[in-house]
Amino acid sequence: MFKLETIISLAKRRGFVFQSSEIYGGLNGCWDYGPLGVELLQNIKNAWWREMTFRDNIEGVDAAILMHPRTWDASGHTSQFSDPMIDNKTSKARHRADNLIEDFIDKMKKKKKNDIAEKIEVELEAAREPADFYNIIVNNQIPDPVSGTTDWTEVRNFNLMFKTFIGPIEDSSSAVYLRPETAQGIFVNFKNVMETGRQKVPFGIAQIGKAFRNEINTKNFLFRTREFEQMEMQYFIKPGSEQDWFEYWKEQRWNWYLSLGMKAEKMRWKVHNKLAHYANYAVDIEFEFPFGFGEIEGIHSRTDFDLKAHQEFSGKKLEYVDTVNGERFVPYVIETSGGVSRSLMAFLCNAYDEETVSDENGKSETRVVMRFSPKLAPIKVAVFPLVNKDGMPEKAQEIYQDLSKSFKSQYDTSGAVGRRYRRQDEIGTPFCVTIDGETLENGTVTIRERDSMEQIRISADKIKQYLFEKI
Repeated sequence: MFKLETIISLAKRRGFVFQSSEIYGGLNGCWDYGPLGVELLQNIKNAWWREMTFRDNIEGVDAAILMHPRTWDASGHTSQFSDPMIDNKTSKARHRADNLIEDFIDKMKKKKKNDIAEKIEVELEAAREPADFYNIIVNNQIPDPVSGTTDWTEVRNFNLMFKTFIGPIEDSSSAVYLRPETAQGIFVNFKNVMETGRQKVPFGIAQIGKAFRNEINTKNFLFRTREFEQMEMQYFIKPGSEQDWFEYWKEQRWNWYLSLGMKAEKMRWKVHNKLAHYANYAVDIEFEFPFGFGEIEGIHSRTDFDLKAHQEFSGKKLEYVDTVNGERFVPYVIETSGGVSRSLMAFLCNAYDEETVSDENGKSETRVVMRFSPKLAPIKVAVFPLVNKDGMPEKAQEIYQDLSKSFKSQYDTSGAVGRRYRRQDEIGTPFCVTIDGETLENGTVTIRERDSMEQIRISADKIKQYLFEKI
């Protein structure tokens, strides 16, 4: 397993991800997507959007980031959306108490002290209040990772919502929040979408959008950030059918990752035993990152909690009426909720590979290759003239301009062809087209495939057809 630093280094070097505001020292927990990163991000979102909304019974929305404050009272975020926070008096370091405990459990397991790890896991599973987390930390003498001391403050709850104000006066009457999740924008639009889309239960509403959480600690690159993007779909169903639909969407979402090249052995299911207040079933799809397994998507059965809560707080009925038998009910909901940036990070880690190959002189060298699915690859095809003379650049430009109308393409003339191949390997370009002397003689080109490095010759007028079939 390679280190996370390897991925971070490649991400910056090749223009996938940069530290936000880097020239000013950076802003912790915030990241900017570079030229390749934004293409990969968009390809992930496009693949998800097609998967969800190219169905007759799933509609799309794009709700506002700022919502009426009562939205968050109804959803429970105002009172319950908090993390347990603890400070070390010596180092002044601030930690999420549950994460501190989980990291300590992992250390005990690595040291083969499984009896201690299992005991603390049971205690953590039962923890609900700040005092519960504090007692686990103190009773087990869990040290501060920074100072190594156990000189702790009390644990206190910290609300994760970013507060701001509408208008010129900053008082409680003008307070609003940056949304901490995209789901509530779907729930408050339930009737609007159902009626305008003329949908009948079961049906879904899908949304991709930004969310914001004032995390106590951001860590592990893109895994835990303060500004992130979600791909969420809420599927409205008849009460009593939730178990069948829950299993259906579990299978659908697992297979989506596989269809985009995710390795099955790098994924696993995590079943939630301690459920959120709104759920009756919940599982996560986890991916094995360099730091260990972490969630990339959750599938939850949210019951009718959200619609009933918004119905109560707004005074507006959010029922479904079956026009066949006249039956009225508040639908139950199956949610699929994936992180765009976490998915991008997982696909980066999944694609990264190193192998020993021979260069053009027969010497061994290490080839870094990003084995993206062609569907996700930021650049689909690169075009090279073999040399920058004898009419090859002109012909290469002609082919490049034509391919660029259909595929995200790159044109490269810098260095030997072998070096150019390596550059494209490192950004995950699945196909490279080389124009050489033979092209000018008989109209054929060389197409080189990234993963196998095999090359074939085809007619230049067949390149598009070949790429469409492969991609």
